Amino acid sequence: MKAKESQNGSTGKIIDVDAKTSDRRGLAGLFENILRRFRIVTYLIALIPLYLMVILAMSLSAMPGVYFVKFVLENTAQWPEFFHYGAIAFSLISSYFLYGFAIIFVVPLFNKLLPFRVKPFRGSYFSAAAVPWFFHNALNYVVRYTFLEFVTPTPLNLLFYRMMGMKIGKGAHINTTNISDPALIQIEDKVTIGGSVHLMAHYATKGYLIIEPIIIREGATVGLKATIMGDVEIGAGATIAPHEVILPKSRIAPGRKPTMNNTIEMNNQNQPTSNTL
Repeated sequence: MKAKESQNGSTGKIIDVDAKTSDRRGLAGLFENILRRFRIVTYLIALIPLYLMVILAMSLSAMPGVYFVKFVLENTAQWPEFFHYGAIAFSLISSYFLYGFAIIFVVPLFNKLLPFRVKPFRGSYFSAAAVPWFFHNALNYVVRYTFLEFVTPTPLNLLFYRMMGMKIGKGAHINTTNISDPALIQIEDKVTIGGSVHLMAHYATKGYLIIEPIIIREGATVGLKATIMGDVEIGAGATIAPHEVILPKSRIAPGRKPTMNNTIEMNNQNQPTSNTL
């Protein structure tokens, strides 16, 4: 029997994640029908424009550094060998940082120019609605894995996430790059996100991809290496202990203060009791 799940509790719409056909109309429906019938091949083809976009974004970001290296090569050619190669080494390392500062602005521009936006969603990975989520995170990860660690935590990482669509309040502090789905994350004033915290506004269960927002209210603190998943709201002034995992659908009460002895117990109490996420 094929697995089925309600996409939206308010509409009661039923989704069959194993379906080979789509109920969408127009080009989106045609794309989804092809995607579901020829999953692997269609996904590989669909990735081509994504890879081309990423290559273009990275290439544009690398251009200032390339010009700088070229300038150094041409203007130090007559220097003594030690100083010439030293200048080349300096230019190569500098070109990487020039790339990094450029990619922080280039990728959000590409994300802004996309013809679609990531939105809350519950359904099959092989659907048109999952494509914006895939593109948004792919662009985010390009910056995360190639440079963002070097400017975290500084105002530059906050600027990058804001440009990617994350809502960040005044006085917020983010000391992590382990962030997925920034456009679906809201962090209010004076929130502290500790080192190596994982924020991901999505999760998967029983063949479904679920994309739901994360909201962290004013003055909350998320401790070192904690994990916050999709469809979570953390109340104002609440504290999430280091390494604590907040599962989907959790609602953390305002002002909640875990202690060394009851962190595990309180975490369990804040998780959904149902076996269905």
